[in-house]
Amino acid sequence: MPAKRQPARPPAEHAPLELEHFLPYQLSIVSNTVSQAIADDYQRRFDLGVTEWRVMAVLARFDGLSAREVAERTAMDKVAVSRALARLVEAGRVDRATHDGDKRRSVLNLSEAGWAIHDQVAPMARQRERELLAKLDAEEQAWLERILGKLMPPEH
Repeated sequence: MPAKRQPARPPAEHAPLELEHFLPYQLSIVSNTVSQAIADDYQRRFDLGVTEWRVMAVLARFDGLSAREVAERTAMDKVAVSRALARLVEAGRVDRATHDGDKRRSVLNLSEAGWAIHDQVAPMARQRERELLAKLDAEEQAWLERILGKLMPPEH
């Protein structure tokens, strides 16, 4: 009786990804872990989601953007940004106006209430960043900054 043949292994390019060694996965895990640690603070205190906070942070940095520009600057899905903006406008945290009377283009800015929240959350976020970076020595921090600078899209 002939021996059973083992099925052929797929070529390396078709083998399952070892996610724990796959850079995009690793970056995603680090990003999600850090973002969620910060988010736990502001979600509880301000009923603010991660996408909403990112939108607010971008509007604090860049005045008078459109929803499309916010989505571009955050590299987030346009639908998610649109929903976050709707919640922020409804909550009175973002003001929406028309651009020079052109009703097709809205201009977004943090409201006074939005700035009040931003001015409490931003220091918390910076503190979390300091805690994370404290795990690296000065040389590692410099390398991380250089590497991320090379990997970031040019418009960010």
